[in-house]
Amino acid sequence: MTVEPKSVTGLVLAGGRGSRMGGVDKGLQTLNGTPLALNALLRLQMQEGQRLDGCMINANRHLGAYEAFGVPVWPDSLEGYAGPLAGFMTGLERCETPYLLTVPCDAPLFPLDLLERLAQALEREDAEIAMAAGPDGESAPEDNATRPQPVFCLMQVNLLESLVRFTQGGGRKIDAWTAQHRTVVVPFDQPGDDPRAFCNTNTLAELRALEN
Repeated sequence: MTVEPKSVTGLVLAGGRGSRMGGVDKGLQTLNGTPLALNALLRLQMQEGQRLDGCMINANRHLGAYEAFGVPVWPDSLEGYAGPLAGFMTGLERCETPYLLTVPCDAPLFPLDLLERLAQALEREDAEIAMAAGPDGESAPEDNATRPQPVFCLMQVNLLESLVRFTQGGGRKIDAWTAQHRTVVVPFDQPGDDPRAFCNTNTLAELRALEN
C-alpha cells in the first residue's frame, strides 16, 4: 500500500462548542492576529512532500467567516455537536481522495512533517489509520512522555461505513473506534521535535500565554 502523490485531503476540525473558552467559536480566535483555524489550514498546506491534494474545514457556526479562508467548509452531518468523530465523518463523506488527514484548529504548533511521517508509518505497517503521539504538554519535559493524539489521524477514506455504524450505535470516542482497525501510533519525540507540537489551547488564557 502506497500513499501516492495528491492522494490526501487535509481537514481542519473547527466544529466544537468552545465550551472551555466560554462558548466562543474557537477556530476564529486569533493567535498573533491569525485565526486559529486559518493558522491550522496554512500549516496543513505547508506539509512537506507532494501527498496533499487539497484542504477543507469542518465548522458549525459562522460558516461565511470560515469560507473566507478559501477552502470548502462543511458542517457536521451528525446533529448536536457530536465531537471530533462527527468531524471525521463529515470529512470522510466529503473527501474525494483515498486518504483523509485530520488536525484540530486549537493546536497551532503541530508538526510541518506530520503528514509525511504518518504516511510513512501507514505504508510501513500496512495500517488503515496512522495516529500521532507526542508530549501532552503536562508532563515534565525530562520525562519525555508521549501519549496518543487521536485528533491527528491519517485514515483510509473507505473507513466511512465503519464510522457510520459506530456512531449510529452511540459511539463517540475516537480511540474506541480506531481500536477496531489496524492503527499505527507514530511518536513525535525525536531530537528536533517541538515538545509543544500537540499542546492545545483550551482557554483564552492558554491562547494568550502561547502568544507570549
